[in-house]
Amino acid sequence: MTQIEAIVNRRGFFKGGAALVLGFYLPARGKGASAATVELNAWIRITRDNRITLLTEVPEMGQGTRTACAMMLAEELEADWPAILVEQAPTIPATYKRLTTGGSGGTSSSWEAMRQAGAQAREMLLTAAAQHWEVEKKDCRAENGTIVHTPTGRRFRYGELVETASKLPPPAFDKVPLKDRKDFRLVGKPVGRVDTPCKVDGSATFGMDVRVPGMLFSAIARCPHFGGRLVSSDDSDAKATPGVKAVFAVAPIGFVPGINRNLNVAGGIAVVATSTWAALQGRKALNVTWDKGPGVQESTASLQEQFREKAAGPPNVVIAERGNALEALAGATKKIDADYEMPFQAHAPMEPMNTTVHARDDGRVEVWSPTQGGDLAQAAIAHFAEIAPENVIVHVTFSGGSFGRRYQWDYLAEAYQVAKEMKVPVQLVWTREDDMQHDFYLQYSYQRMVGALDGDGSIVAWSHRIVSTPIRAIFDSPELLKDPKHVASQDVSSAIPYQTLHYRSDYAPVLSIVPRAWWRSVSSPFHVFAIECFMDELAYAAGQDPCEFRVKHLLADQPQQTARLRAVLQLAAEKSDWGRALPRNHGRGIACCIFGETHVAHVAEVSVNNGVLRVHRIVSAVDCGLAVNPDSVRAQIEGGINYALTPVVSGEISVKEGAVEQSNFHNYQVLRMKDAPDIEVHLVGGADVPGGGVGEGGVPPLAPAVANAIFAATGKRVRRLPITKLG
Repeated sequence: MTQIEAIVNRRGFFKGGAALVLGFYLPARGKGASAATVELNAWIRITRDNRITLLTEVPEMGQGTRTACAMMLAEELEADWPAILVEQAPTIPATYKRLTTGGSGGTSSSWEAMRQAGAQAREMLLTAAAQHWEVEKKDCRAENGTIVHTPTGRRFRYGELVETASKLPPPAFDKVPLKDRKDFRLVGKPVGRVDTPCKVDGSATFGMDVRVPGMLFSAIARCPHFGGRLVSSDDSDAKATPGVKAVFAVAPIGFVPGINRNLNVAGGIAVVATSTWAALQGRKALNVTWDKGPGVQESTASLQEQFREKAAGPPNVVIAERGNALEALAGATKKIDADYEMPFQAHAPMEPMNTTVHARDDGRVEVWSPTQGGDLAQAAIAHFAEIAPENVIVHVTFSGGSFGRRYQWDYLAEAYQVAKEMKVPVQLVWTREDDMQHDFYLQYSYQRMVGALDGDGSIVAWSHRIVSTPIRAIFDSPELLKDPKHVASQDVSSAIPYQTLHYRSDYAPVLSIVPRAWWRSVSSPFHVFAIECFMDELAYAAGQDPCEFRVKHLLADQPQQTARLRAVLQLAAEKSDWGRALPRNHGRGIACCIFGETHVAHVAEVSVNNGVLRVHRIVSAVDCGLAVNPDSVRAQIEGGINYALTPVVSGEISVKEGAVEQSNFHNYQVLRMKDAPDIEVHLVGGADVPGGGVGEGGVPPLAPAVANAIFAATGKRVRRLPITKLG
């Protein structure tokens, strides 16, 4: 039985709402045949010799969600944690509902369903044991992979019961009893990640590790200018390159009505060869003429000019208004204003884009991809191939980072374009240069803040003008883009967590040829940068401590949010020795934010000597609700902090003639290990459910915390990132 046939056969077990339907799978006779596997439900497999495999849905991109989801399953199943195995669930959307992850919602969105799946299997095993012993089920308990009859101490291992249990009618998910938090053995405890061993010993399969029989490799030459097109090409030298099997054009793909999205596939020339190296050498040998396209006049300088014009002009849409901020500001006696700018940023995951596709002669398609959305990939390929989604088998591999980049469909579409021509498995690989110059970048933003203080140093008016290159303009239909509120929808901030009598937020877009999309925490990095830096400027103007100023102004009409934000602010301040004197040229800065249901505060400690910035220490306090795996939460916050330092100290994507000027890590410098600060993460506990947003929540407050610390050290305000000059 081939891999694709096995998965198609599995699909038959789960027709019609598979979560409650049992499947029974016997492997082929031969090696391992004595350990027949029984599936208690779509997430739990147990062999007769007591090997337990848990299937988790959310793609693992390095964030640790596979471990968290397995912990939830194992917690309710009462499995012996060290003995379990964990696998990625197959891409069967009718059964597995969380095959796409984004917005740091993998753990919180799985919380109830994963626990219910574990509890359902546990209850079936309890019933099977009780029937065998002819005792009351209430007198049996599950522990460490066994069912124990409490009065007599008799016990069965799960493997001894699983075949009988699989024949029982499964209880409904919403009827199974779930454990109280006080009884948790795994959830809430630090647990080693299940994917660590395979990543340490090299056995983990990332997208670029995929190898299947008969496969070839491909690279695509794309126009370096966004919106440009192929004029002519001489491919004779490319075809003569050793190992090259084929050279052909692939068409650009714009708006696709069938999936209601602009895929922004650049098009170009595909080179297919026996190795990645041969494909790249063949691509290098191409002689191509490009039309630079409609964006040839666009540059960073031209965008900056438009930003300043839009910041001073009328808005396209008012996002939120309370009171009359403009009138209050016009009559204010103590008014503060500041402009903040953040340029395009690359996602820059360590593993560039790649996908392997086999478009078979029988009409089926098999895909191996490090994607954020296995079901999205399946739907997209099915649309292009004009086949039913169930005929597209998507294997979701490990991803070497994502940060929002692998939510896109461009590299998937390209891989299919190439594979359908070859009729053999083809792995499309992007180089670092491809990845840097054909990304979907963080929006370029420019924000104008104006505030007023009364005689007591309290904020009475706040105006927030947001100007950006909007995300929605890249993906949506012309019809949707007629609505200015829709254009603004993923670039705006409609509220601040602080009290002011008069508040206004409005928006003006600057259209750009440069693709933009969901960078880590979407628009929050530039919103929080401006809001939290401006709060620091207001505190200084009021002559008040920046931490106390924030706490004083927290919203009175949102007590739960205010309590959580106050707690993280005060904890970060306490743990960072806020208020204690520092050496000359050193400073501390504080910033906070709410991302989803996660509340975060950072305190940065920096020094500036002879114009050189050094970020020494970041102290972070986090309330993410229940931390399923506290070690993983800390790791994600640490990763977010280090990731967010790149646009602060070095990272900038600049544009010339409608093309990105940066090409690799030599001129888009991501944070180096030698520059990484000491990081302390302190968790605020007490909640009964995960709050979500951990992977992204640590990013937004980092830049303003550092910028505010620089002011404390030098008296100079940082209002544009990256920081290029402090001398």
